[in-house]
Amino acid sequence: MPTNLSIDVTEAAGLGEQLHTRVTVVLPDPAALSDPPVVCFGFPGGGYSRGYFTFDMPGASGGGEAGFHAQRGWVFVACDHLCVGESDEPSDPAAVALEHVAAANHATVTEVLRLLAAGEVAGGFPPITNPVTLGIGQSMGGCFTIVAQGQHHTFDGVGILGYSAIQTVLWMPPGVPAPPVAFVPRGSFVTVTGREEFQEQTPQFDADESGLPGTTPGFHFDDVPRDVVEADMIDYPMRNGQLPPWATDRFPVAAITMLSPGVVAPEAAVINVPVLVAVGERDVVPDPRAEPRAYPRSPDVTVSICPRMSHMHNMASTREQFWQRLHSWGSGVAAAR
Repeated sequence: MPTNLSIDVTEAAGLGEQLHTRVTVVLPDPAALSDPPVVCFGFPGGGYSRGYFTFDMPGASGGGEAGFHAQRGWVFVACDHLCVGESDEPSDPAAVALEHVAAANHATVTEVLRLLAAGEVAGGFPPITNPVTLGIGQSMGGCFTIVAQGQHHTFDGVGILGYSAIQTVLWMPPGVPAPPVAFVPRGSFVTVTGREEFQEQTPQFDADESGLPGTTPGFHFDDVPRDVVEADMIDYPMRNGQLPPWATDRFPVAAITMLSPGVVAPEAAVINVPVLVAVGERDVVPDPRAEPRAYPRSPDVTVSICPRMSHMHNMASTREQFWQRLHSWGSGVAAAR
């Protein structure tokens, strides 16, 4: 059964107030635990919560991506960043930079690993010591995972899913102009105090008669169920306050820097563990095969492009193919260690 935990990240965040992140730990059957044990931490994208990794699509069961990996022997930990989902938000949201989110995520990983080693996550589950640790981040989560790995060396391998370490660019249908994007330099002072102001500073998209924005094909492939697409995309990212189980209406303000060229280049350049760059055939990484050059110190950069998939990988009809590729990559990282 999934276990929800609250993690104190006050000291790591360094924002002068008590702050906690929330995670969901999905454990495998102890008899099926992988050897060596693998603990995979999942970090969601902008507009999404840790539920992105645990929800089931219509007609599916098993606990989404987290359940998929747990059924194959991994411990999967779905994480809410600061200012996302059920995690805390400081009194001054504009003070939260990429570095603060990454430091809090690193502290979250460290504490969950301590609890697993002590056998304190769930009664009856054996202690897990010296596991192989993987960090996977989708979209914004990929951005924060790069920063955490570059600054804190958090994981034994990182999966950057639908995010470019060179420059992330919104996918638009051929012939449809992209909306204007204001590039915000990293570390610049941003005066955003509320959700409405945040939305005003994000790219705005014209909607069709049903309310779906023009970016929808870049988020969802053509065969994704219409009701799921509408629940996800109408009034994205706020969704009129009607939040599906994978969503959030809170965001780290620093997320508005994510589309700026080279925003995480310094951290990507010093990552020295295996990297998986995994995207859908319609995604926000303009040239996936160019991404390895952003990781010059990594000994192994794998690129995977999943067919019939757009940016929201876990809603695609080919999601299990995507998950299996990630699982095979992670098992390879474990075997190499």
